[in-house]
Amino acid sequence: MRPSGRQHDEMRAVTIDTGVSRHAEGSCLISMGHTRVLCTASVEEAVPGWLRGLGRGWVTAEYGMLPRATSERTRREAAAGRQSGRTQEIQRLIGRSLRAVVDLEALGERRIVIDCDVLQADGGTRCASITGGWVALRLAVDWMLKRGMLSDDPIRDHVAAVSCGVHGGAVVLDLDYAEDSEAETDANFVITGAGGLVEIQATAEEEPFSEEQFHQMLKLARAGIADLIAAQARATAEVTT
Repeated sequence: MRPSGRQHDEMRAVTIDTGVSRHAEGSCLISMGHTRVLCTASVEEAVPGWLRGLGRGWVTAEYGMLPRATSERTRREAAAGRQSGRTQEIQRLIGRSLRAVVDLEALGERRIVIDCDVLQADGGTRCASITGGWVALRLAVDWMLKRGMLSDDPIRDHVAAVSCGVHGGAVVLDLDYAEDSEAETDANFVITGAGGLVEIQATAEEEPFSEEQFHQMLKLARAGIADLIAAQARATAEVTT
């Protein structure tokens, strides 16, 4: 039995509330169990210097955790004067994942920045950030389309992320912190709506995992991604209806 009492293939409850920031062009608050992440999308009429004049846009991300997102207060990285390696790695992952489903030429010479701020962490914050980040991006692009800033929709597909792992010898879906901190294997899967694999991060913490266990994790991840994409679709449809 899992610490949460869930079945091995059972996701945590997922909710996505949109329009939570009055100033951002797109925003949502995503909850996956007790993990909560505020995602905002900001449209900027500029691109990084190395993209100027190329007729292409850019989608990037920033990620951070509030001091009491965890059980003990964590010092703000701004106070420390630098970002941790973990933070840099996660925000690069979020940016890569979102760019995988965006036609940057259709975006034009604009940059969309996705800010993912973890309000409460209980495992899977990077997965929640990618899943919620897509919703914020979708809403920001819709905002641009309504104003005639874009002639074509640059978003080609959904993208979402979910964790899987081996805990207590069993392959399980959507690890919370109690499982993640004790898992023999921890993996994150980033998958598009069409089923394309964007990124897989898998690490054995103790014994190496088998190829059979990997395929079991991938199967569970695909089922979890389908649920997350359905949640994304519901959340964005509620805004447009």
